[in-house]
Amino acid sequence: MLPCALGSLASSHREAPLISNDPLADNTDLYAFKSPDDPNSITIIANYIPFESPEGGPNYFNFGPNVRYEIHIKNKAGTPGDDITYRFTFSSTNEDPTTFFNIRLGKQNLKTTYKCEKSTDGGQTFTTIIASGVVPPNNIGPRSIEGKTVGLEAPDYNSLVENAIATASSGEKVFCGPVDDPFFVDLAGAFDAGNFRPEGNSTNAPKDGLARFNVHTIALKIPVNLLQKDGKNVGQASSILDPDYVIGVWASASRQMIKTLYNGGDVGYDGQYVQVSRLGMPLTNEAVIPLGMKDKWNSVTPYGGNDLQFAPYFKNPELALYMDDSQFGTAVPSLSALRIQANSLGAFDFRNGKPGLYGLKGSSALTGTALDDAVFGTLLLPDNASPRAVDLLPIFFTGVPNVIPYQLATGKGNNPLAKGKPFIHNFLPTLGDMLRLNMAVPATPRNDPKFSPLGLVQAAVLGITDPAYNGNTDLQWIPNMDGFPNGRRLEDDVTTIELQAVSGVVLAAVGLFYDDATPQAPVSQQLLNVLTFTAGPTKNDAPLKGSFPYLANPWRGYDYPEKARF
Repeated sequence: MLPCALGSLASSHREAPLISNDPLADNTDLYAFKSPDDPNSITIIANYIPFESPEGGPNYFNFGPNVRYEIHIKNKAGTPGDDITYRFTFSSTNEDPTTFFNIRLGKQNLKTTYKCEKSTDGGQTFTTIIASGVVPPNNIGPRSIEGKTVGLEAPDYNSLVENAIATASSGEKVFCGPVDDPFFVDLAGAFDAGNFRPEGNSTNAPKDGLARFNVHTIALKIPVNLLQKDGKNVGQASSILDPDYVIGVWASASRQMIKTLYNGGDVGYDGQYVQVSRLGMPLTNEAVIPLGMKDKWNSVTPYGGNDLQFAPYFKNPELALYMDDSQFGTAVPSLSALRIQANSLGAFDFRNGKPGLYGLKGSSALTGTALDDAVFGTLLLPDNASPRAVDLLPIFFTGVPNVIPYQLATGKGNNPLAKGKPFIHNFLPTLGDMLRLNMAVPATPRNDPKFSPLGLVQAAVLGITDPAYNGNTDLQWIPNMDGFPNGRRLEDDVTTIELQAVSGVVLAAVGLFYDDATPQAPVSQQLLNVLTFTAGPTKNDAPLKGSFPYLANPWRGYDYPEKARF
């Protein structure tokens, strides 16, 4: 059972049996964040095609001409499907079919362009907003890119990236092309039955298994007023947690149903498009959905209650079994720092199959809180054996509302059902897996000394422990409130954050502290163990850019720098 649970921790790289055989349609990662250099825009990045070796000639990876790539946006809970859809289709031309080189004499083979269409009526109609966008070639080497006569004679590869940034007729900036894969994770440790190397040593250091691999990205920089449900800009928000500024984002890839092989080896496609891959929250299909359901997960949308069939895997996540010594906790020593509350506040057990907070069901103490049956209690406290419906399920399926008990423990006086300090509201109750982002939250400057790849986990730590934020229960901007799982920044260490979340760190943040805590010392050793745990690599192997598309340029096949180790 353990290899199934942990053997695919590569965000969405080859995460399901069928899509592993179709890399051109494989969503690898999805990001949605407040643009760090523009408070009035949101950047959405959908990456595809895993493990692109920069040396992978002569047939380099590229967007599939027979794949429909889409980015889906939800800004109204009451509508049945997408509120905004961006659709991308790609075409390739061989400029010189007489050569086996990808680039020769200033011409490209598989020179790729794209059409971007936009729908604002649930996909009923689409309008072309970019008719012929340019995809830069793969970063093959200096002779191909900068070479005189024989190559493209570009000043450098970055100039090709800059020239490929298009402005849509509706105001978005768009870039499509190869980039460095920004995800980072210790794949070797994950694949070895969860044998992460959070500390490592001189002979067996944690290794970023995606270092020096490329992906193909679709990146959009979108003005907030084009995404906000009423067309408002950031300056019109009532607060930094205005509930009207929440969006949900997911991405997909679809193929036509019928594939026909003709004489001479030609291939044709026909029939309606069928979704073959999707991605919202990172690691859902990898570390939550069991192997037998992974292909089904990829085939359905998060609308119409489709995702409710997967809810049991969030209420009792398999990973939690390896953070519980009464189950299989001793089998994975590298996760020993992560242990789930079995006796929080001396009363509440959140281990798999245990009651969690269900013992409070019907209590007047829940009146007016999110746990009240008249509010969301039937979802969050469904029965006496679904303990993580109270924290993991909303993180993935609804977002988290700024209501009791989902406020920081600051000011609660050891009563998790008291009013605390607000630090998140990305609630969009569509009951489906998406990245949810509150667009009113300011971006944390990347040079802020309190910026952290631990996202909302670190925002919670600051809100509880930092004198600048823990003196009252007023709403304040706390650094990293714009971090995962409130959207997802390129810098966010989602592997570590999600492992910490499975171990109950969100419960601790709202006042359901770990078993060794006391009223006098709620920040206990067990909490410190969780907060200092890492899954290995904590940053990307290449520096990110300060401006759109923010991603690092793709690795060059001709160059051989040592693989990054962090």
